[in-house]
Amino acid sequence: MPSPGNPDGPPLTVGQWLERWLVCRTAPRSSTLRGYAAHVRLYLAPCLGQILLADLSPAHVQAMFTAIARQHEAISRPVTTATLVRVKATLRTALNAAIRAGHITTNAASCAELPTARRPKAVVWTAERVSEWQRTGIRPPVAVWTPAQTAAFLNAIRDHRLYAAYHLIALRGLRRGEACGLRWCDIDLDSGTAIICWQLQQYDGHVVLCPPKTAHSERIIALDRTTVAALRAHRARQLAERAAAGDDYLDSGYVFTRPNGDPMAPDWLSRYFRQLNEASGLPPIRLHDLRHGAASLALAAGADLKVVQDMLGHSSIVLTADTYTSVLPEVARKVAEDIASLIIAAGCLVPGTQERRRPAWRKLRRRAHVLITAGLSHAHPARQIAAPYLQQPARPVLRKPQKALPSNATTHPAERAAIPWPTSAHTTAAAWA
Repeated sequence: MPSPGNPDGPPLTVGQWLERWLVCRTAPRSSTLRGYAAHVRLYLAPCLGQILLADLSPAHVQAMFTAIARQHEAISRPVTTATLVRVKATLRTALNAAIRAGHITTNAASCAELPTARRPKAVVWTAERVSEWQRTGIRPPVAVWTPAQTAAFLNAIRDHRLYAAYHLIALRGLRRGEACGLRWCDIDLDSGTAIICWQLQQYDGHVVLCPPKTAHSERIIALDRTTVAALRAHRARQLAERAAAGDDYLDSGYVFTRPNGDPMAPDWLSRYFRQLNEASGLPPIRLHDLRHGAASLALAAGADLKVVQDMLGHSSIVLTADTYTSVLPEVARKVAEDIASLIIAAGCLVPGTQERRRPAWRKLRRRAHVLITAGLSHAHPARQIAAPYLQQPARPVLRKPQKALPSNATTHPAERAAIPWPTSAHTTAAAWA
């Protein structure tokens, strides 16, 4: 049965089309092509290679995923959902190319059902989790250190020749390929900045210089004073190694190199980190988990989520928020206290106003005071003492009788002023007589 896109030629099998597709495929990154080739070699070609491309159905694709899961269970290495999702994406991309070429009309991979892949959340190595790990040996898949644990690790490896690399990753969140691809010409120690524009990747035993992971990964990061001091010390150590090696030293221009100056593969950086982690006695993490920890430390320091996104070089702030920002216990506790304080403050206001509500105990105290002092005077105690005397009826004031004057008598004002009037002493004596 000839394929629809080539009616005169022989029919294409899925394996033949996958080989042709890999040869003609042009991806923006060589690592993507490497992943496609690995999926075709390990899964797609063995399971679907003999099926005609035009006869491929969703049932074939679903049976392939079932067979992959059973094969991994037989060797006691269960396949992860993320691996199955990536294999499905590779097949779907190849079949979309076959649709554009006219060989098929539908994409059988689009109808396959797989469990939902969940991105692992990074957890913090709290004291309780460390105790559980020491007792059972079970560790979370993604974990980050607390600020105290990160400081303890950096202090323990201060004399290591790659201390500056791990210091830079722990504080600024570089990927290991970005740290290995950093060159001295990309760093300005005087202004405290570094340009991330290249990364080193290892393919088939060879170290290759390539662009960063995404377009947003090309960024400028700020360097704090401690990082600048660590890089200056690393530069001095590197010059001493160059002087000791003489002509055998290769001046590659990279910041972090092998002792002879050769570029350092990212796998070597991870291998050294595992050794240093075991020697430090701290709970185990991966080198990439230092990048997770850098985002969490920046969040704990009060950095805005957009600033953390730019520091890590993410294309989406959702990826930064969902994956790389593990909330430290101190930050979560502070947020919980702030929320409780907000609720308490809102409950103390009179609804619809900004006036503070009187506490209930004040109302009860006022009501009890009214009941106890019912019928009593609220005047000042001094007024209450003088009240019996002030409330007596007023007595008439007795005055000394005066000599009556004739009605037609006229006296001078001076003479009228000379007429004696009773004094206060006379009046008081007469009143209390």
